[in-house]
Amino acid sequence: MTVENLVIIGSGPAGYTAAIYAARANLKPLMFEGFQAGGIPGGQLMTTTEVENFPGFPEGITGPKLMERMKEQAERWGTQCYTEDVISVDLSQRPFTIRSTDREVKANSIIIATGATAKRLGLPSESQFWSNGISACAICDGATPIFREENLAVIGGGDSAAEEAVYLTKYGSHVHLLIRGEAMRASKAMQDRVLNNPKVTVHFHTQALDVFGTGSKMEGLRIKNSQTGEIRELAVRGLFYAIGHTPNTSLFQGQLELDEVGYVKVKPGTVATSVEGVFAAGDVQDHEYRQAITAAGTGCMAALLAERWLSEHNLIQEYRQSATSEHYETKTVSETPADTEETFDINKTRHVGGYALRKLFHDGDRLLMVKYVSPTCGPCKTLKPILDKVVDEYDGKIYFVEIDIEADPEIAKMGQVTGTPTVQFFKDRELVKEMRGVKQKSDFRQVIESYQ
Repeated sequence: MTVENLVIIGSGPAGYTAAIYAARANLKPLMFEGFQAGGIPGGQLMTTTEVENFPGFPEGITGPKLMERMKEQAERWGTQCYTEDVISVDLSQRPFTIRSTDREVKANSIIIATGATAKRLGLPSESQFWSNGISACAICDGATPIFREENLAVIGGGDSAAEEAVYLTKYGSHVHLLIRGEAMRASKAMQDRVLNNPKVTVHFHTQALDVFGTGSKMEGLRIKNSQTGEIRELAVRGLFYAIGHTPNTSLFQGQLELDEVGYVKVKPGTVATSVEGVFAAGDVQDHEYRQAITAAGTGCMAALLAERWLSEHNLIQEYRQSATSEHYETKTVSETPADTEETFDINKTRHVGGYALRKLFHDGDRLLMVKYVSPTCGPCKTLKPILDKVVDEYDGKIYFVEIDIEADPEIAKMGQVTGTPTVQFFKDRELVKEMRGVKQKSDFRQVIESYQ
């Protein structure tokens, strides 16, 4: 079995930066981006709207677009990316063994960039209304019909909470920001943006006790003022969490030194862990700053230290850059316009928009697969290449329609879509299956095969 120079577990700004530096050092790193464990490929920035403090983008850039650009740069220089979850790591013997859902690899060094996962509050009725009123991703779900022109609530006092509150004013009629303490932890610029927005009300000293509603329809929050002890009901149709994160380190318990909360301990001034040849970058080892730029910085440090360590131990197998990596051409992606009466062709497999969906629903004779997305949704971008491959496999055997819920809100409302991405399957004008979030190709194949 080939022994890799370096395996990077995780992605995000830390993982992708480490990959860029390691690849340019001719190490040809292998990256497991992750799939569902601990979030999605690209990390927390895949659920972030505008990133306004990352150097080099005076106009701002969305989190998903920034991660897309970083991944392209890593791949340009030779990084091999697998969108798979790592399920086990053996650090007890060298070379190290890393097992994913699909493969096993050996590596002389490892960079851990597994990040952290958004916390839930654990309210008594949380599971009843999860993905049907409660969400941990405003940019994934905020544009869905159930939240439009409704009163919404966000819990949290940091930059993420402030950003989500402002973002949700695009869709909701009013947003309530609930903060347990007496002050916001967000940056001054974000605080000003919240406090000066007439569509946002900030509630200090406020704790959520539970959500309530009728059936699966969320109707409000029961909240408590921690100063007065008053308990009252707040009528909101949506609740969004922005209350911090838990480090994704379960793979390394008992193998690496962790702190009392679960973050990877690194040697002061470095990103070296308690095991030689293993390095940690990004939020998995940073419980203080937790910024995209500091994550990228530690990713750079990890790659440089890994290269130095491999060199000192005469373990480097060097790979030369290809001619294509030296001459990069910008990828141009053109959006497919929505089908119209003039352009619609029932014989084609792929379609876009509400007109095509209506025609295929009533006149089509194949299994109909409908993907609902929103423009700022990071998981939607992750799902795209997965679904593209599946649709190509069944070309001519199914119909596939993409619906932008901002462009076709009425279609999304009729489909009772509560978040993106959502994929629905129709057969003979009946909904036969709905899948929410990012799934594996095999999951989609299984549904298609069952109706062929």
